[in-house]
Amino acid sequence: MVRLNKFLSDAGVCSRREADRLIESGQVTVDGVRAVCGMKVEEEQEVRVGRRVVGERRTKIVLAVNKPVGIVCTEERRERKSIIRYLNYPERITYAGRLDKDSEGLLLMTNDGELINGMMRARYGHEKEYKVTVDKPVTGRFLGQMAEGVRIRDREKGLDALTRPCKTKMLGKYTFSIVLTQGLNRQIRRMCETLGYQVTRLVRVRIMNIELGGLKPGAVRKLTEQELKELYERIEESQNVRAGRAFESSGTGVLPGIQGDYEQSGVR
Repeated sequence: MVRLNKFLSDAGVCSRREADRLIESGQVTVDGVRAVCGMKVEEEQEVRVGRRVVGERRTKIVLAVNKPVGIVCTEERRERKSIIRYLNYPERITYAGRLDKDSEGLLLMTNDGELINGMMRARYGHEKEYKVTVDKPVTGRFLGQMAEGVRIRDREKGLDALTRPCKTKMLGKYTFSIVLTQGLNRQIRRMCETLGYQVTRLVRVRIMNIELGGLKPGAVRKLTEQELKELYERIEESQNVRAGRAFESSGTGVLPGIQGDYEQSGVR
């Protein structure tokens, strides 16, 4: 037997966290009976999300996409420029970490809910690298302030946070690279605006060990076996390290619950 949220995640429906939301909202049934959080299911039982019967996981799909500017990371069917419509992939896949409509570059698309779950946990501190172009000359002082952390605020969004220290490097008169380990809403743009700069172009060039490389805008490629192996190993390692630290800090032998640590949507 396996927990229902893991079953849904393994079947590529969504992450475990989202599965719990679906279960709580009454959208999941097991053998015709409304499911409850924490329950376990057996292989021969019929699991439905809405009217759709959920089958066992097929082959895992993980794609690297060079998202063009103007394409929206959403599963909203009414959005004509959604990444789902744009790719029109023959199997159901979704994104593991968003990019703003005005941003471009590397996006990972997959049917593996557990991969999405592992990548989106902000506490794991997975690296994402960006190439940023701004409206005036980049200075050493500016890069130093960005690297140390910037207080960003947005009353409408309820955002008031000091960004984590990060890595920055000058690439040209108006361009620099930045490596983040968190994903606050429109983080890079807000950091730059706070320091008096406007972002004119933002390209994600790396997610953990996966690089954009020479992938052309709009192009898609499957990850290599080596890339997949390293990606899953890194996620597993970060989860194990975090679990070990939480166990030690609890002092009780019981892992504490951690909530609200997922990266925010519309990250850049």
